[in-house]
Amino acid sequence: METDNRDFKRPESVLVMICTRAGEVLLMERTRPHGFWQSVTGSLDWGESARVAAARELAEETGLSAGDNLVDLRRSVRFPIVPPWRVRYAPSVHTNREHWFALELPARRSIRLNPAEHRQCRWLPAAQAVRRATSWTNRRLIREWMVRRHAISQP
Repeated sequence: METDNRDFKRPESVLVMICTRAGEVLLMERTRPHGFWQSVTGSLDWGESARVAAARELAEETGLSAGDNLVDLRRSVRFPIVPPWRVRYAPSVHTNREHWFALELPARRSIRLNPAEHRQCRWLPAAQAVRRATSWTNRRLIREWMVRRHAISQP
């Protein structure tokens, strides 16, 4: 009997960087594992577009509504799914595709964290956010966006 992949988590996700015009980046610390700092992230539901998932995850994790201001960076990366999480995916799935988005705000906004997902958040200058972000994809997104925005220089 063949397994329906929809019985498993979809191997596609979004990464949404929230930043200010002044070049600050919002990072949130996950509840688990302790010390894991990230931008908004989340998996796409089956049948859901990356844009819809990005807006949904943004609202769920921060309480922010992007409206028309969510920018699809038209960039995605693939990365290997780490073994402890692979059980959530179909047996043949070993990589995840992550779609990148950005939300630039005029200034800092109050954030309403989902306590089941995140312990705390911080607005950081872009260079500090690059150093604090745990995943390489998050660090790369912040670097690429800020280079484009002329807020930091490319290393």
